[in-house]
Amino acid sequence: MKSKITVAVFFGGNSNEREISVITGMLAANLLRETYRIVPVYLLPEGGMATGAFRGPADFKKGSKTKFVPVHLAGRALFSRRRKVATIDCALNCCHGGQGEDGTLSALLRFHGVPSASPEVPMSAVFMDKILTKVVARGLDIPTLPAFFAYEGRGATYHAEAEALGYPVIVKPARLGSSIGIKVAKDAEELDRALDLAFRLDSAALVEAYAEGKRDVNCAAYRVGGETVLSPLEEVFSDREILTFSEKYERNTRTSELPARLKEETAARIRTYTKLLYETFGGRGVVRADFLIAGDEVYFNELNTVPGSLACHLFSNSLTGSRDFLIKLIEETLNEPPMSKEVLVSGILEGDLFGGGKSAKKR
Repeated sequence: MKSKITVAVFFGGNSNEREISVITGMLAANLLRETYRIVPVYLLPEGGMATGAFRGPADFKKGSKTKFVPVHLAGRALFSRRRKVATIDCALNCCHGGQGEDGTLSALLRFHGVPSASPEVPMSAVFMDKILTKVVARGLDIPTLPAFFAYEGRGATYHAEAEALGYPVIVKPARLGSSIGIKVAKDAEELDRALDLAFRLDSAALVEAYAEGKRDVNCAAYRVGGETVLSPLEEVFSDREILTFSEKYERNTRTSELPARLKEETAARIRTYTKLLYETFGGRGVVRADFLIAGDEVYFNELNTVPGSLACHLFSNSLTGSRDFLIKLIEETLNEPPMSKEVLVSGILEGDLFGGGKSAKKR
């Protein structure tokens, strides 16, 4: 055991995907316990952090007697009140959705100088937002389905825009994941209902052309030794209009094929787009890019910066292999140069520049 290395596994948060995050966090923590000193850090739904003797999802069920110890960061040290719990060598983000995945946690860790084996703020913030995702993809000339953006409180019906796209359309809350709040609308009445649902959950929505007969294909990426490593492509099947939350996460409902049976040209395009997205943002940790295939066309759908189970299953079909994969992510971070760079200090506060002045500016 690398006893001197402490890894903090962050999970939970105020998100519709909090429960899935608990499962991912406990999976990662338990896989890594034999290699590192693991400190599980649960982001409380009401705000704040807690640690404890967490061993599995059952510790987070209602009525559990597991003790939650409030903690906070001060630099790389994790404190419970005034007692230092640990000094963190590396963090692993297992928070799906919300302020765990949208860059907020990444920013907090960077502010405190905690090295993270997960994507940083720009990538996290952009790809948590489906509207920004669409803008970035267009800028990189990566094909996406035609769409428009809808905003709560603008007093617009968006009927004309939907007519221009052509029904059916698919309505997605801009900053949610796991298919939560997503609806297919076949006419204006259904569009209104779908937008009402989206605006109950978010303040903006993406309304996109619906690809009949689409295929859902995933590709994950991570960095090791400075090189981008891509997973085999996975096709996920659904007998419904969209891939649902239950099909993604509930036992015995997910069906997929790994590797997916695709034309080599199609597979090559997906790999190229995934690598381009990852490297454009200076990728760190593991991400999963999701694509839609309609006929011979490939469309980028979204990029998950904290994918379910950290995409372990795309790189290994065993728990041992999954553990080794997570260790690669940790070791890559531990081997990187220090996060801090030189900060220039002008010395302006040491002079008398403001002496007797009426403002902080020299005119």
